[in-house]
Amino acid sequence: MRFPLRLKFFVFATLLAIAPLALVGQNLTRLTRDELKSAANEDLTLVADELSNAFDNTWRGRWMSALLVIRNGVDSDALGVQQKVSLLTLGLQELPDVMSLQLTVQGSDLPILVTNEAYAARLTALGEDPVKLLATTAEVVQAIAATGQFGRPLIERLPATGDWVATLALPLTTKIAGRTVTMAARIELSSLAETVARHPFAQRGDITVVDHAGRSVLGGVPQVLADREIVAAAMPLIVASARADALLPYVRPDGRAMLGAYAFPDWFPWAVITELSEDNAYAVVNAITRQILIIGLVGFSLASLGALIFARALTRPILKIGRVVGQVGEGDFSARVEGVTSRDEIGELAGRINRMIVDLRERLELMKFVSRGTVSAIQRSDESGLSRGGERRRISVLFTDIRGYTAFSETVPPEVVIEALNTYFDVQTDIVERHGGDVDKFIGDALVTTFEGEGMERRATACAVEIAEAMMGLLEAYPDYDLHVGIGVASGEAVMGAMGARERMDFTVLGSTVNKAARLCSAAAPDEVLVDEATREAGADLGDVVFQAMPPIPLKGYAEPVAAYAVVRGPVPDRV
Repeated sequence: MRFPLRLKFFVFATLLAIAPLALVGQNLTRLTRDELKSAANEDLTLVADELSNAFDNTWRGRWMSALLVIRNGVDSDALGVQQKVSLLTLGLQELPDVMSLQLTVQGSDLPILVTNEAYAARLTALGEDPVKLLATTAEVVQAIAATGQFGRPLIERLPATGDWVATLALPLTTKIAGRTVTMAARIELSSLAETVARHPFAQRGDITVVDHAGRSVLGGVPQVLADREIVAAAMPLIVASARADALLPYVRPDGRAMLGAYAFPDWFPWAVITELSEDNAYAVVNAITRQILIIGLVGFSLASLGALIFARALTRPILKIGRVVGQVGEGDFSARVEGVTSRDEIGELAGRINRMIVDLRERLELMKFVSRGTVSAIQRSDESGLSRGGERRRISVLFTDIRGYTAFSETVPPEVVIEALNTYFDVQTDIVERHGGDVDKFIGDALVTTFEGEGMERRATACAVEIAEAMMGLLEAYPDYDLHVGIGVASGEAVMGAMGARERMDFTVLGSTVNKAARLCSAAAPDEVLVDEATREAGADLGDVVFQAMPPIPLKGYAEPVAAYAVVRGPVPDRV
């Protein structure tokens, strides 16, 4: 029996409203307290996790990604030393939190250092040497390289200013005088402290960030908080680089009962600890107890009415989405989810469904531009994508070339040329697919096709003969075109794989077999099919075609003339 979603939602909403009425009695206070504790724990966990993610996002998004861009530019062989220094200077201007950027050459005590002018002036006003405080020593760079901690922050507090600073290093592939070069950056972390201070939870609870020794960080003078049970529980997890978030009820040394949670940023050796006293967490228990019955009755009435209205508004767009998905499943890619304007998850889902339909249609159209071999190679590739390279395979290669195309294209409008090519290629492609071939590419007025597997030579030969006959039929249908076709078929080993540039590849076949098929196609007379010795031997049992031995044909790139055979259906005609 079908249970409609609207009815489910209504029943759920009404039961949720009635539930408080069933919780009266001696267990009311305890249950309410448990609910509040659960809500407080969830809030604590959520805040700790939010701040941990905010730290990681700031590190990766605001700083690391920008520094990687600068590093990659500096790493370019196309830039000279002055240009690289300029790039460091310009990059520093766009990153106000970054106090300095430098290039350290292995074995050199004189790094190339660019500093934040405002921060350097502040240090100078305090009587400090900006170069000394903002430079990253060669020892630190060597230590980072030795431990493989490139991109990981080393945290310290500058006593002169009280600022918390992160140092990171990124290696360059470019060498100077044969020596390795490392880019280092010093980043001021006050924005992380501001993120903690601005969080709404800080108005009613405590947020503390501690390191592996239980010392507070990002604030003023570090305080050792290891006597707090929750800090002591988090410390070994920081040292072990574990990332097990947890909740913990405990009592502080001053006797206050607390609820706490901790989470760990991925990029910082810290624990973010959120704490809330039980007094604050349960302050509303008494008020809830007094109001529970009234709120329950009122809530039941309002929830029932709201559930009916909201269920209808909620399920209507879902039903629309379901209908559109069904249409797409039947192949109608013009269908769209329309009329869903809500700014919530359902509205977002409707938008994603529409974008998915567009993407699916585009992908289906793109499939027409690649061969089956290309698709198979992509499907077989791993997560890193399709890599360049190839493998040897035994295949049959078929080339067709339209004769008279050049003269034809010079005497008719371009639109007619395209229409004629499409007509000829439509017919040829249909024949290739019937014989189990795979269209590799179109080259102007030429078609390149590959055959693999059992009986590939026979299938390629039969396909070539059928294409020749079909092209003669097109000549009768379009006598004004006066277009003929020459066909060459060769069989043997070839290299098949992805070739080209890293960002623009083509999955194709290369080798002497391919060249031979192309040369035979060039040597073929109009409406003639020429095959090589390997194809003739494997296709000799074709009952409806005849192989006519030709005088060895001198082909470009071959030292000796190549044996070739003209293939026709039925009696052997005289060669013109």
